[in-house]
Amino acid sequence: MGAFTTKAFNAIAKIGRFLMVPLLALTGAFAQHVRTQDDLIVTSCPPAAMALERFIANQDPYNRPSVETIEIEASLPKLNKSGRLRAIRRTLPARHPEYQVLEISGDSMVKHELIVRYLHADERAAEVSNESTAITPANYNFRYVGAVQLPDDLAYVFRIIPHKKRQGLINGLLWIDAQAGIAVRVSGYLVKNPSIFLKRVNVTRENHLRDGVVEARITHLLIDMRLVGSARLVVVERPAATLETAP
Repeated sequence: MGAFTTKAFNAIAKIGRFLMVPLLALTGAFAQHVRTQDDLIVTSCPPAAMALERFIANQDPYNRPSVETIEIEASLPKLNKSGRLRAIRRTLPARHPEYQVLEISGDSMVKHELIVRYLHADERAAEVSNESTAITPANYNFRYVGAVQLPDDLAYVFRIIPHKKRQGLINGLLWIDAQAGIAVRVSGYLVKNPSIFLKRVNVTRENHLRDGVVEARITHLLIDMRLVGSARLVVVERPAATLETAP
């Protein structure tokens, strides 16, 4: 592997380190500081404003289940290489996750340069402050787009626009469940790439809810790298309690 390609893969770890914290916050959890409605940019829809306030108040990036399963499908389409991992993640009281690998297979480059780097980034995310990347009015403008009818509920959609071009911030769309005030989807792109070896990083995270509780998180990462082409990762996380019913 050439030095240029190695640096491109090194940049993936930087992506993960700064991206994990705002993504973890989308789990939805316990109350922090509630910002007033006047701080939020919402157009003539009070119920949407209330849902957005609940979402902002209920963020806690470290409030994820202590034991989860994680499945990662990764690929380098241009090189026709792919890999897969299944593992159990245990989050310790000190907030540093540990992994019990159940299965890892596929191409060696994908396993080591994509999957393992993603896991290392997840571990280091516990060391990064979330204040500068959290999806809050301190970092974003929120502009109401409209309502979308989901199979089981209604979601309010907001355009999220960072105040500054800073690492870890996303320009995109945020969907919030009308009843639970939990994000069911966020999609967009990183406004600042952590390396010149990357052209663009697109991210989508979906939270699947049951009775107002997140039962599965699905994250899609599409990373356009120079020379290597695109790297794709699909990460599925489930609390251990849902293992017996998961497909």
